[in-house]
Amino acid sequence: MAWRVASLRSSRDGVERPDSRDRDLLERLDRELGVRLFTDVKHTTTWPNPLTRCCKCNHSVHVFTETKITQTLTQRVLRSPLVDLLTGPHGVDRYTELVAPTWTQRDARATVVAVRRQTPRSVTLTLEPNQAFTGFRAGQHINLTVEIDGRRRTRPYSPASAEGAAYIELTIGHHDGGLVSTYLNRHARPGMVVGLDSVGGDFVMPAARSGQDVAAGAAPGQDVAAGAAPGRFLFVSGGSGITPVMSMLRTLRAEGADREITFIHYARTRDEACYAAELSAMAGVRVLHGYTRSGGGDLSGHFNAEHLEIAMGDPGTDTDVYVCGPPALVDAVRTHLPSAKSESFVPPVFTVPAESSGGRVAFTDTGVDIVDDGRPLLEQAEAAGLNPKSGCRMGICHSCTRRKTSGAVRNLITGAVSTTEAEDVQICVSVPVGDVDVAL
Repeated sequence: MAWRVASLRSSRDGVERPDSRDRDLLERLDRELGVRLFTDVKHTTTWPNPLTRCCKCNHSVHVFTETKITQTLTQRVLRSPLVDLLTGPHGVDRYTELVAPTWTQRDARATVVAVRRQTPRSVTLTLEPNQAFTGFRAGQHINLTVEIDGRRRTRPYSPASAEGAAYIELTIGHHDGGLVSTYLNRHARPGMVVGLDSVGGDFVMPAARSGQDVAAGAAPGQDVAAGAAPGRFLFVSGGSGITPVMSMLRTLRAEGADREITFIHYARTRDEACYAAELSAMAGVRVLHGYTRSGGGDLSGHFNAEHLEIAMGDPGTDTDVYVCGPPALVDAVRTHLPSAKSESFVPPVFTVPAESSGGRVAFTDTGVDIVDDGRPLLEQAEAAGLNPKSGCRMGICHSCTRRKTSGAVRNLITGAVSTTEAEDVQICVSVPVGDVDVAL
């Protein structure tokens, strides 16, 4: 029997609703909306027949979407090997997304439900993710994909929302010359659908982070003095680097954390300080602002020992420090607090070799061979007419990772040369050293 997939439609389309004595059945069927996967589509299939009774060959599988029970059934049906067989080779997502772009089981996507502009140079998006999105830890980044002029563009952004929140909040600063940030600042709108992929990053808080957790983690026999501070948090951010530490702060407050918290944020001017109103209204959090170009904040100039003294005196050894922002800010904080955990999304500075290796670069999946010209593998692949997936193009998001099957490459950020056979490499920051084969 030839398998066919019927058009996506309501169970009631084009059929007159008859009267029925089975009111319970009518009410159930009245709520049905989903995908009908048919083994044999016949015009004799009538609307009131209960499709869950599979005694007749002209009936089919229904997907229900209203209650938790039917949602679970939906997931089980759509993820079943039978449905994959019926909808091959593209898979069920290619059909369900025709009903709604976010109605996918394997592709994580989100709908923009709100857009607001806190500052003249940023846009804040509230996203409602679909069930395929599995969440993130506070401080991590998400690869966000948008379609611009017919091409999908991916960039990593750190959510500002609390870990485990129902909605994802992204605040995206406008970077001059930045393709995706410029597009979102100008064109983001409610109803827009974006892709979510590759949650990553180790800029995260420890699992044990409340005062009780700290006390419970004391060494055997070690006393925790009554009234002693259970440990403190110091968050330092600059510019758009506020988002991951804002996520950490919101997560701590959602968990009812009992540790002392100090938050320092640097912006060029008062008008460009994101989340200023929310931070000023937070009880139990000491907030200090520094405006590096206009002045007039709680702190003058850039981070230094005086700022640290004003913020919390001697941080001691019981303070967890997190800093995110431009490299100069990160370096300044780590000069005074070497144990600080840090993150920076500013592109690293690396030097492309003046001379190429002259080796053969083979993109094995497409059968394209070129001679190495010294540039990163991603740029050489694009110059050869290929269109590999990429995102940040600076070694952060890992979306350009490809399998190197033979040869050696140099990482432009670390300078390390790897000769390991069959390894994954980030082609945006890897240059060939001699002959190289890449699965692309």
